[in-house]
Amino acid sequence: MSSSYDEGYCILPLGRAHTFPDPSGAPKEGLLAYGGDLDPERVLKAYSMGIFPWYSPDDPILWWSPDPRLLLYPRELKISKSLRRVLRNSEYRVLFDHDFASVIESCARIERPGQEGSWLGEEMVEAYTQLHRRGFAHSVEVYRGERLIGGLYGIGLGAAFFGESMFSAEKNASKIALKALSDVLSERGYDFVDCQVVTEHLVRMGATVVSRERFLSELKEALSKGGCCGGWRDFEWEYADDR
Repeated sequence: MSSSYDEGYCILPLGRAHTFPDPSGAPKEGLLAYGGDLDPERVLKAYSMGIFPWYSPDDPILWWSPDPRLLLYPRELKISKSLRRVLRNSEYRVLFDHDFASVIESCARIERPGQEGSWLGEEMVEAYTQLHRRGFAHSVEVYRGERLIGGLYGIGLGAAFFGESMFSAEKNASKIALKALSDVLSERGYDFVDCQVVTEHLVRMGATVVSRERFLSELKEALSKGGCCGGWRDFEWEYADDR
């Protein structure tokens, strides 16, 4: 994120109440508040307003709602010919919510190019683990044999899924997780996966760059729908070649 802000905008400290500034007035970089805590109710309130926490472990909690936003509509995911071959021929299996702890810990440990350490500290891991226990945070796990080789996790509210992080211990494993997630969410009537910030990798896979105004409007609509409450352990997926 850039460190420049709109002139005159005040980034607010959060108190004990689970309230946030209106994200529609935040600067394009998206930082709109700091402080508070990661109490599950506060975190869910943030996501319902299009806000998410993102900060380094040594910093205060920072709350963001950037403009533009990156959304992946489940039916619009694009996969390459090489990934199709992997999906048809590889010996792997995909499960949902069977090992959230290992997925989030792997996301925290994975080394990423150009990044020192991890923004996913112990406080964040504990917060999302609590949300998983309450049926709001979910994981997708990709296995080869008994070995976890990739996955992702995020938050589900209404007909929206907020993607948080993914990892691959083997080539293509996180892409398999994303394909499985997209197919299952499409089948179950979810509107979009919020990818939060724009990355060329996800744009190439079919994600759409939208204005914050459009995102907040679509989020309001998605939250008005029922979605799937509770755990996802009964979700099942097998690849069907959809060329």
